[in-house]
Amino acid sequence: MRKQREAKPLADLVGKAMTPACRKRGFATVDIVASWADIVGERYGTRVQPDRLNWPRKPELANPDDPPEPATLVVHTDGATALMLSHDSAQMLERINTFYGWAAVGRIKIVQRPVEVRSTERRKGLRALTRSEERRLDERLEGVRDDRLRTALKKLGAQIIARNTDSAA
Repeated sequence: MRKQREAKPLADLVGKAMTPACRKRGFATVDIVASWADIVGERYGTRVQPDRLNWPRKPELANPDDPPEPATLVVHTDGATALMLSHDSAQMLERINTFYGWAAVGRIKIVQRPVEVRSTERRKGLRALTRSEERRLDERLEGVRDDRLRTALKKLGAQIIARNTDSAA
C-alpha cells in the first residue's frame, strides 16, 4: 500500500533551486523576486521586473565592521512604465528598503526592455469577523495609545483571526 504525502507549495520546491541563480544576480535569496508584486505594489508588480543587485566593491583598506554601501537595483520595464517609475523611484526605494529592513538599495537603474505582463491572480477575500471576535480584538488593543498603530494592529489581527479560522474550517 502506497503512503500518500501532503502536497507541498511549489514555492518551497522551486525556492531551493532558484536561490543559487538569484545569488549570481546579486540577490541573497529568492525572497525579493518572489515577493516583488507585494513590495512594489499593484501598479508596478507586473510591469517592472527586478534583474539584479549591483553591490559596490569595498576598498581593500576598508574596515570590515563598516556597513556595506547601498546597492544599485537594476530593473527592466517598457518605455511608458519607465517614465512613471522614474517619477516614483523614491517611493519604490523606500518600499524595497523596508522589505530588507535596512538601506540595502541606494539607487534604481531602469533598463527599457519588453516585459511580459503577467496577470495577477486575485486573492480570495477573507471573511468578516464575528462581533465576539471583533470585541476580543478591541479589548486586546485597548492599551495602544497611538491611533495609527492601533489601526494597523487591528487590521493585522483581523486578517490573522480570519485566516486561522478559515483554514481550520
